[in-house]
Amino acid sequence: MLSSSTVARGLRASSSRLQCKRFASHEAPHFNEPSGWLFGEKPPPPGQKRVKEDWENMWYIGMFGTMAFASVMLYYKPDTSVQTWALQEAKERMEARGEKYRYESQPTRP
Repeated sequence: MLSSSTVARGLRASSSRLQCKRFASHEAPHFNEPSGWLFGEKPPPPGQKRVKEDWENMWYIGMFGTMAFASVMLYYKPDTSVQTWALQEAKERMEARGEKYRYESQPTRP
């Protein structure tokens, strides 16, 4: 039979293996008190311009550049709708049978 010291040592070893380190939870959550300023930035004194952060220009170029690219791609997107395909197919079949698919007005009789 196992002695009580061996069992206690085994339990301590297994419990230490079960404990894991929590890397991202070492502090209380950070909270910014509301200041009443837009985005928490105090406006600069009169006559001075706001200094942009490094990431702002890249964000503007990326955001609006992507929207412009998407707009151009959507404008030139090929028409793959079922209605367009069916109209083209109907025109081809009518031409093959010798029928006219365009309306041509008949001259009126006097």
